[in-house]
This record gives sequence, C-alpha cells and structure tokens, in this order.
Amino acid sequence: MVRTNPSSAPMSNPPSPSTPSAAKRATSHRPAGYSTVTPYLVCGGAAAAIEFYKQAFGATEVSRLGGPDGRLMHAAIRIGEAMVMLNDEFPEMQALGPKTRGGTSVTIHLFVPDADAAYARAVAAGATPVMPVQDMFWGDRFGLLADPFGHMWSIATHTFDLTPAEIADAAKAACGG
Repeated sequence: MVRTNPSSAPMSNPPSPSTPSAAKRATSHRPAGYSTVTPYLVCGGAAAAIEFYKQAFGATEVSRLGGPDGRLMHAAIRIGEAMVMLNDEFPEMQALGPKTRGGTSVTIHLFVPDADAAYARAVAAGATPVMPVQDMFWGDRFGLLADPFGHMWSIATHTFDLTPAEIADAAKAACGG
C-alpha cells in the first residue's frame, strides 16, 4: 500500500483558470471576519438596501462588486460583529428577493444594546413595524419589523437570564396555559 503525504497530495479544488497566478492558498475554511453561518440576502435594489442597513442598523460597507449590467453581483456589510452578504435579484438564476417571491419565511435576529432605540432608528429609516418592542417571557426586550426589501428583522436586547424551566413557566403564563 502506498501512502500519500496529505501536504503533497493534489489539491481537491485547484484554482480556476481565472484565479490569478499569484493567489495565495487560503489558510481557513472561511474568510477572515466571517462566522460559520453568514446570512446572504437577495434584495430588489441591493445598493439601496446597503444604504438602508447603514441608516437603520449602523452597518458598514465592507465590499461591493458590480456587474456589467449595473446590478450588484455581491456585497458585504458588517452589522456589529456579524457579516451579512447581499446581492441584487438575478431572476435568470432564481435569485429572487422576498418581495418578488411574495414573502419570506426567514427572520434575521439582531441583538442590540437598546432595542427601543434600534427599532425606532430602523422605522425612521423606512422599516415597517410588525410588532412593537416589548418585554418578552424569555427575558428579552423584543420587536419585529420588515425592511423595505421584504426581509424580516427581530430586534432584541437581552434583559434577564432565565432557566429553561423559568422560560417554560413564563410561556405558559403568557400564552394562557
């Protein structure tokens, strides 16, 4: 049996012909600054979405790659310590935003130091209130809104550390059970 040294084995994914010859091999399975799970939003109007996220959530733009037809092929913003990627709709590739699809089944949860202030800031920037900020039985001050691009956002400030039993009891009381 011949053993192969893994460091000298052929690459399982060699660079594509478009990869610059000076490209440095990655040292991690994800780019620096990204977490293991990273939201990727399709927006009808990604450039406008970036501006909204800056105003509403204090996002900072990290990168932007425009396509030849003016649509954003890819962009990245940072909200707090989280990276969020986004692009314009590309119907020809089934990349459609929630408004085009007629709704979303995903809510992006955002923890902030002051849920009331963050919620008000997002509404002032153009978000639609769905559920006002209120104290919730699981220990968060929590509200829900829709951004102008059809994505749902829950805004929360963690206010109390509760045990699972305390949360279960509080849920029963809150839901009339």
